[in-house]
Amino acid sequence: MSVPEEFRALVARVGEFYVTDRAMKNAQMKIQAALEAGTAGERDREEYLNAVRRYFTGFEREARAHLRDVDKRLEHVNQVHFNLTAERGVAVRRIEATQGVLADLERVPHD
Repeated sequence: MSVPEEFRALVARVGEFYVTDRAMKNAQMKIQAALEAGTAGERDREEYLNAVRRYFTGFEREARAHLRDVDKRLEHVNQVHFNLTAERGVAVRRIEATQGVLADLERVPHD
């Protein structure tokens, strides 16, 4: 039974992932065994493709949600950075202004 090279490549690529999901692990082990034995039929391949689709669709959804969360946190960090930079500028200007007043004070004659 001829198995397309693209299918074998997909099985190898999925096999590189650390998968904890029991159903996906079982599907991976089953298809690898069938490929090694030369018994991977059309039904086996379809079941495997469905398992991969189901697992990686959920995995992608989870990864995208995580990315949105990280992006929100980065936006917050950037806003905090912007605000602190502005605050720092104000503090520097206040120091410069007060130093000017203190320098003027030293120039004023006193008894």
